[in-house]
Amino acid sequence: MVIRSEELQKNVGRREDLHAAITASERQLDDDLRTFDDLREQVRTADEASQELRGRFDEQETRIREARKALEVVRDEASRLEVQRATAESDLGHLGASCVETVQLSLDEVAAEVAQMEQDGLLASPKAVEDTPDAAEIEETPGVAQASSPAPEEAAPAAPARTLTPDEMVTDLRVKVERMGAVNMMAIDQFDDLESRHTFLTAQRKDLVDSIAATNDAIRKIDKTTRERFQEAFAIINQNFEGTFTTLFGGGKAGLVLLDESDALESGIDIIASPPGKRLQSIQLLSGGEKALTAMALMFAIFKYRPSPFCLLDEIDAPLDDANIGRFVEMLQGMGEHTQFILITHNRKTMEIADRLYGVTMEEPGVSKLISVQLN
Repeated sequence: MVIRSEELQKNVGRREDLHAAITASERQLDDDLRTFDDLREQVRTADEASQELRGRFDEQETRIREARKALEVVRDEASRLEVQRATAESDLGHLGASCVETVQLSLDEVAAEVAQMEQDGLLASPKAVEDTPDAAEIEETPGVAQASSPAPEEAAPAAPARTLTPDEMVTDLRVKVERMGAVNMMAIDQFDDLESRHTFLTAQRKDLVDSIAATNDAIRKIDKTTRERFQEAFAIINQNFEGTFTTLFGGGKAGLVLLDESDALESGIDIIASPPGKRLQSIQLLSGGEKALTAMALMFAIFKYRPSPFCLLDEIDAPLDDANIGRFVEMLQGMGEHTQFILITHNRKTMEIADRLYGVTMEEPGVSKLISVQLN
């Protein structure tokens, strides 16, 4: 009976201990749930901010593409109008050549000579000659005025004080018309059409030049904004890279250098690293482990500038030794507040900091089983 009483008392004590442990576990579970909700809210907020920034970036990129397309359209239109202008100039040159071939004078010379003859009164009859069809047609037709230019000595009066009689004027004009041959009666209309076309093309060219200038201004503003944002991000990431590199290597120096500082948007970037005990050199001259650790430092520097909600790392710690693994683990823990890291690893020290482990085991030969362990 005494033994049973003692066992009963022990069972009662154990039950009370288990009840207290269950109560503490429930309280801890509630605290963990509240913490999980807070973390999930933080992740949602960070994701919304990331989506907003991504939307802004896409909007700027769309504007740049549209501006470039508009510029290409304007350039094509300018090329087309330039071809039309060249065609019009060629047509004018052809007309000038036809004039030279017909009357042996250029358009400017013919116009000057006709103006001089009108001023001297050589194209005006001393009395009405309406009854003479040829004379009336000659006086009203601008092409006839050009006929007087091939022989300036014939157009000059015999004496300065005497004017031509109507018969002499008609005879003289008929001779000149016969010498001139066929007259292009459409020359004036063609000239008017070409002049109107030239005026229209000039106005269109001015509009295109103004459009090109406005488009270039927009592109310059976009390039300026992009360059300023890139320089700001580059400076911050470079500063973060120096800190993460020193932390992961336990010393040393590192930095990012633009290959072409005059064109930052198109320039390449060179990574200069100097681990402890080594001189400053390009990353291509480092060992495999040093390259991996430098790449980690750059990745963490970028994440510090713009954290991502999630990050998947696949065997990133494979080339690292135990000392570097320790610094790498500390860096991961320090960035865990803003980014959730998912690691694929075989390293024990890396596994020790995980909140949850997933793995594959083989309880029976040839039979694999997926297991998960909640650590924290």
